[in-house]
Amino acid sequence: MKKFVLPGTILGGILIATLQIGAAQAQATRTWVSGVGDDANPCSRTAPCKTFAGAISKTAAGGEINCIDPGGFGGVTITKSMTIDCLNTEAGVLVAATNGVIVNAGANDIVVLRGLDIFGTATPSLNGVRFIAGASLSIEKSVIREFSGANPNGNGILFAPSGASQLFVTDTVLTNNGTGGTGAGLQTKPTGTGSAKVTVSNVRSMSNQNGIIADGSATTGATAIHVSDSVLAGSPGGGIFIFTPGSGGGSTAVMLDRTTVVNNTTGVNSSGPKSAAFLAATTVFGNSTGLTATGGVILSYKNNNINGGNSPTDGAPTGTLNQN
Repeated sequence: MKKFVLPGTILGGILIATLQIGAAQAQATRTWVSGVGDDANPCSRTAPCKTFAGAISKTAAGGEINCIDPGGFGGVTITKSMTIDCLNTEAGVLVAATNGVIVNAGANDIVVLRGLDIFGTATPSLNGVRFIAGASLSIEKSVIREFSGANPNGNGILFAPSGASQLFVTDTVLTNNGTGGTGAGLQTKPTGTGSAKVTVSNVRSMSNQNGIIADGSATTGATAIHVSDSVLAGSPGGGIFIFTPGSGGGSTAVMLDRTTVVNNTTGVNSSGPKSAAFLAATTVFGNSTGLTATGGVILSYKNNNINGGNSPTDGAPTGTLNQN
């Protein structure tokens, strides 16, 4: 009978070891980072990690990373549903010659970034946030600045989905991003058959190469952008540039609603046969050229402030729409 004791003991030991390994590899729904943390830690409240990259591997899909105290938490690539929420402290993402945050998640994944200070250093960095894939990305109450790498990089936010994706940017400052005429505070550029639905609310895009670029040249899908209660100011390129090619490409439409476009080289530029800008309760002032349409359309709801202050050219809408 003793011959059965050894196998049972071995089996029990294997079972215990397996459970211990499983527990060690388990991912938490909420993890924590600290300026004085260590990525060797489990990222718990009492033993936080040092970086977002260290915490994300220990955070379950659909989970959340929070910041205990101020710190520089480094760049990160997000490949699953995830919230990074550091609203109540200084959460720095300081990078050089690379992207701050990359989102390359699944088709149904939702990513939220809240309360981050994403900063590209003096070495020209690429994009503050680069979106490749996912269901949606929300950027809230954040600052994205000093990303000045060469095109197609050098954007505060580059939203370039290959599928049907949504972007929400609220209560956020985009400043000193872009270079070489084509970078921007926010650039949308879906690829392949990708389509973009973008909502921008209470955003300050200031001193970027361009405030917003809506580029439909690399997709057959449609882009629809709604910008409300925002400011696009001080860009040597333009406040907003909407571009679709002469053949192929996807349709691109932008609604400017209760928005100020001021002190740019060009205020609103709609270029290409599938480009459209809609203006409602919007001020276009102090630009070298207020409105310009080259193949595209600029449609006014007849309640905008455009005349005067744009030197030497105000420009004019290509058509008007009735308010309903």
